[in-house]
Amino acid sequence: MAEEKERRSGESPRTTEPVLPSVNAIEKPEPQQPSLHPAFYVVAWISFSGGVILFNKYLLDTMGFRFPIVLTTWHMAFATIMTQILSRTTTLIDGRKTVKMTGKVYLRAILPIGFFFSLSLICGNQAYLYLSVAFIQMLKACMPVAVLVTSWVLAVAPVDFKQLGKVIFIVIGVIIASFGEIRFDLTGFLWQAGGISFEATRLVMVQRLLSSAEFKMDPLTSLYYFAPVCAVMNGVVSLFTEIPRMSMQNIYDIGFPILIANAMVAFLLNVSVVFLIGKTSSLVLTLCGVLKDILLVAASMLIWGTPVSATQFFGYGIALGGLMYYKLGADQVKQYFGQAGRSWQEFGQNKPVMRKVVVFGLVLFVMFVLLGGLAPTYAPQQTGKLRDYMGFNAGGVVNSRP
Repeated sequence: MAEEKERRSGESPRTTEPVLPSVNAIEKPEPQQPSLHPAFYVVAWISFSGGVILFNKYLLDTMGFRFPIVLTTWHMAFATIMTQILSRTTTLIDGRKTVKMTGKVYLRAILPIGFFFSLSLICGNQAYLYLSVAFIQMLKACMPVAVLVTSWVLAVAPVDFKQLGKVIFIVIGVIIASFGEIRFDLTGFLWQAGGISFEATRLVMVQRLLSSAEFKMDPLTSLYYFAPVCAVMNGVVSLFTEIPRMSMQNIYDIGFPILIANAMVAFLLNVSVVFLIGKTSSLVLTLCGVLKDILLVAASMLIWGTPVSATQFFGYGIALGGLMYYKLGADQVKQYFGQAGRSWQEFGQNKPVMRKVVVFGLVLFVMFVLLGGLAPTYAPQQTGKLRDYMGFNAGGVVNSRP
């Protein structure tokens, strides 16, 4: 038998070519495309969000384009055009394909929400004619309180006095900041209060609409549906209020490039929100909102010389602390502060020189902001000379003269 096997094996020809395996070959994974650091999306959102507010204040107050409803109409019309273009050329608004939008839903949900969205934009922009950016940001800290109360009134959420206790610090802080406002204007305060109320109503209605999984929409998809409604409503209001006393010269004085840039910044804000939510977390969004508000207060003080009293700083600090406590909760606040403390210690051990530089820079920044806010009140002449030297006049416009 052994000889038989040896003879048969000797008769079979040997192939030198390799035999391909019968299973599918494993494909090498394609290298991942380099993605941007999350800090880029944070900086972009803060820049566009703050840029819209400062840009609107500059147009409406400093440059004298005192037509806030027309400006809001232009923003919504521009957003309508851009969302239509993006829906046909990109995948950014593919979320609309999962929304079961019918004529009945549009009339019963989209139109009412668009109506309150329009009113909030009108009132919010009207407030810029009377109040400083710093004080407006302080008043906006009351938004969670307004949303909570509105959800109770519309029976979207049950009355919960524990929640009310969490937001009481926000109310106390804003009241203190309002008493400390040096340039308080009742008309502007009422406009801003109306804007907050209408925006809270809109947010609660959106919450009720999105409670169903079939109506989940990101901010850009929401803009796709709400922008045309707001553009039409604001346009109708402006026809009876602002357009009769407006001329083309008002637009020529501003210039079409500036108006287009203003609308583009407002639209890019909605785009940046989509990426920020997708690339980061709700905690980052909350902290970014607090940081943005602080930077806007500082920018208002530096650009327009807005005087901010020590009482306002104290009240606004209480409001921001209450805002973080309400959105994060006591346990999470302690947890994140503990993590931040450990990270700060590790940073000091690894890079002690860099930590000293950061601390020194923060101290200089705080002193600069505080002195910049108090100087117009306690040293108006010296502050005026410094602003003239830096190229700014009393209205915040750069001087054209050398």
